[in-house]
Amino acid sequence: MPHETSPAADRARELQNAGDHALIGRAAGLPAGAPVSVFSFAPVALDIPGRPVTLTLRVTAPATGTGLPILLLSHGQGRSNHLSSLNGYGPMAQFWASQGFVVLQPTHLSSKSLGLDPEGPGGPLFWRARVEDMSAILDRLDDVEAAVPGLAGRLDHGRIAVAGHSMGGHTAAMLLGATLVDPEDGRLVDLTDRRIRAGVLLAAPGNGGADLSTYAAQHYGFFSTVSFATMATPALVVASDDDVSPHLTVRGADWHADPWRLSPGPKSLFTMAGGGHCLGGISGYDTAETSDESPERVAVVQRMTLAWLKTQLGLADDAWQQAQAALAAIGGLGTVQEK
Repeated sequence: MPHETSPAADRARELQNAGDHALIGRAAGLPAGAPVSVFSFAPVALDIPGRPVTLTLRVTAPATGTGLPILLLSHGQGRSNHLSSLNGYGPMAQFWASQGFVVLQPTHLSSKSLGLDPEGPGGPLFWRARVEDMSAILDRLDDVEAAVPGLAGRLDHGRIAVAGHSMGGHTAAMLLGATLVDPEDGRLVDLTDRRIRAGVLLAAPGNGGADLSTYAAQHYGFFSTVSFATMATPALVVASDDDVSPHLTVRGADWHADPWRLSPGPKSLFTMAGGGHCLGGISGYDTAETSDESPERVAVVQRMTLAWLKTQLGLADDAWQQAQAALAAIGGLGTVQEK
């Protein structure tokens, strides 16, 4: 039976062939490669000495190809029961994998799925353990590859990046070089992992001190002394100009741009026009905690982060330049600043 021939049908087939949602709107004008088939495998279980429970992670990878770059993805907190685990962030993990990345998503100790006391030993929010999880995964990459059928020998261990949303952005920032003073013992904490070549911070927390809300200062003391001055690894900071977080800061949406503003270069800042803390819904498909549901916004984040990662990891030197040019030509989606 022949295909329907109408402009709407032609556009639907075009979007389907590109793997895009029909409602991505203007984001279709931002560059992305032809998607490849992907597979998802979970759980991969790693027994880590001293960790109260086994570290489990999801691996989302292209079905074919070798020399694949690695992207660690750290979940946020949020109110949902499942997104803060290896079961969240499908829109980002699936997209990045369809563009050639192997995405590794751990379930941190702060996940609701584990039911551990967030104020107990290692708390609040298991901020240190979250960072250590990521380095432990890199220590055990051979074990991860061996556990996933068809993955062994296909990863490029020299091209590693990290991405994190919200609290995951704090985790990523520390892996990239941010430091803090442990409120328990007063010691400087530096958990930089130099195997990581680049990072993406999505709606990450900003400066501490007087910029914190009373609630954050009382409940999340580790935020108080965060310093981005030593975060030297290249990073893309993604923030929304409407992401106001009064439970965490007395400032406005610009607080989430602090990891860019207060760190040394090279750094890029993409400020999304509109949208809230979930950046259109990056943490999961049709999730209740997304106050700004928008396939267009999600696609913008997908494509801008992809272009930046490809350039930083030496996969396509001109990808970021092309994405910026397309963003400027479209207009109204956001702005980029560099340092």
